Amino acid sequence: MENTKDNKKITDKIIAIKQKLGNQLVILTHHYQRKEIIDLGDHKGDSFGLSQRAAQDKHARYIVFCGVHFMAESAAILAKNFQTVQIPDMNAGCWMADMADSFLVEKAWNDVTAIVGENRVTPLVYMNSDAFIKAHCGRNNGAVCTSSNASKAFEWAFKQREKIFFFPDEHLGRNTGNNLKIPAQEMIVWDPEKPLGGNSESDIKRATVFLWKGYCLVHTRFTTNDMTAMREKFPDAKIIVHPECTQEVVKASDAVGSTSFIVKYVDQTSKGSVVIIGTEINLIKRLAMDYPDKKIIPLKESLCPNMYKINLKNLLACLENIGKTNIVTVDKTIKKDAFIALENMLSL
Repeated sequence: MENTKDNKKITDKIIAIKQKLGNQLVILTHHYQRKEIIDLGDHKGDSFGLSQRAAQDKHARYIVFCGVHFMAESAAILAKNFQTVQIPDMNAGCWMADMADSFLVEKAWNDVTAIVGENRVTPLVYMNSDAFIKAHCGRNNGAVCTSSNASKAFEWAFKQREKIFFFPDEHLGRNTGNNLKIPAQEMIVWDPEKPLGGNSESDIKRATVFLWKGYCLVHTRFTTNDMTAMREKFPDAKIIVHPECTQEVVKASDAVGSTSFIVKYVDQTSKGSVVIIGTEINLIKRLAMDYPDKKIIPLKESLCPNMYKINLKNLLACLENIGKTNIVTVDKTIKKDAFIALENMLSL
């Protein structure tokens, strides 16, 4: 009971600060945040949509991003000079983003271009990456993509040059390649722990897509066995998964798409439908609450512990120190190069 009382006190304080700051403050909440955080946000959505929205806000001096660090960085890349970006917990990182270390990415890029030639590879980076990797793509005439426009980004990249180096999610890259009917033998995994990514020179020359060996711990927990068990329990259900899942899970699903796609899918399905979802548990729980006339079930309970680091206490602390603590900044040069990669995505 005490906890509920405490939460109410904290929530009231947050609301009071929001009222005091008015349109000078914008709170962005990612779909994977817990319900009490979403309820206090001004906008909810996926990382890029939120960053764009904040940057277009002419009044917001303070942008508080309730999500993980790379998301707040993206907001900082797009932010205007008068805007300050903050995050309630500086330690809310992303394992997948951390798998593409800047030094290793530069080394891999140099290895590949030394073998196939400087102007034959387009770098593509998933939004779930740190600013340095986005800047690397900007410097090398590449682009950023999201899970909803990855296919378009691949098509764009192939118009620029004949090969793609995709960072940092192997599974989104492979599923996108499969979607575009790229032969499996032309997509090779680059393991940064091994010389030449674990490939031979002839493999590298033959490949059209290099997939960085990175993955999302939330989405790779789902298996085809989970799907079989669920289909036995709910034979009329539709199973929808995120493209960060393995290709086996994606192929066995009824639909695949980004977080926003999943939200839309649930919204548009008819009353009484049974929808089984393979993504982060907080989103699924909220969809089940929002659509009581439908049966919304998780394929398996999979929580993002980094998203879960954002809570009412640290959101309040952030707002009480508005413009002072947990400020997310991006080096000017990196910001400029990363902006080019984001601009290239927007031109899609």
